Amino acid sequence: QFKSLSLKDIGPKVDVAIIVGGDGTMLGVARMLVDSQIPLIGVNRGRFGFLADLNIDSMLAGIDTILEGNFVQDDRMLIDTKIIRANRVIYESLSLNDVVIKSGLKLIELEVVIDGNFVHTQRSDGIIVSTPTGTTAYALSAGGPILHPNLDAISIVPISPHTLSNRPIAVSGESEIVIKIIHMDEAYASIDGQIKFPLDLRDRIEIKKAKQSISILHPKNYCYFEMLRNKLNWG
Repeated sequence: QFKSLSLKDIGPKVDVAIIVGGDGTMLGVARMLVDSQIPLIGVNRGRFGFLADLNIDSMLAGIDTILEGNFVQDDRMLIDTKIIRANRVIYESLSLNDVVIKSGLKLIELEVVIDGNFVHTQRSDGIIVSTPTGTTAYALSAGGPILHPNLDAISIVPISPHTLSNRPIAVSGESEIVIKIIHMDEAYASIDGQIKFPLDLRDRIEIKKAKQSISILHPKNYCYFEMLRNKLNWG
């Protein structure tokens, strides 16, 4: 018989975590195990498998190969998000993919400041602040660029902006991004598409690179561009 433990208890007791599921499972487990600093191996049982890249049919051979030391270590940055209301931090979370500020049925008006510099106000359905890992997720669907995971950068992508000149931009991973809610009917912040936190008018969302990172172990023959080609059906 195998002993079962909660994710919180597993971290300090193991050398590597093998995660069977889709990318969503990888995102959730990564956030919970990040402080343990153990590497992750992903076995894909979902649809895309951008993060969980071992095939379920050949997972045992793939895992054996990795555990024998034949692997590529892929370090991924996370972002830290704080929601500030009335000068008090009311919520904080890490994201491996992204944080999304999203409206309800009506447009939301946001002010964006980067490193203390005013960038613009925008009226849109929302905005996505993404790590390089997250640029193949919601940010890609919203027209954002794909950033290689090795880049120390953060992508900022508007969602259906009212002014078409509001375009995605990429900034240094060392930048601090501040988003202020100027006008809204209803809005929320979404962490990796898994945690939803309601926002109020005048809330301030501060986003920057987290101190922690996570490591994903791939087979030795792993190639990021081959993965993109296969997942996105490039020629």
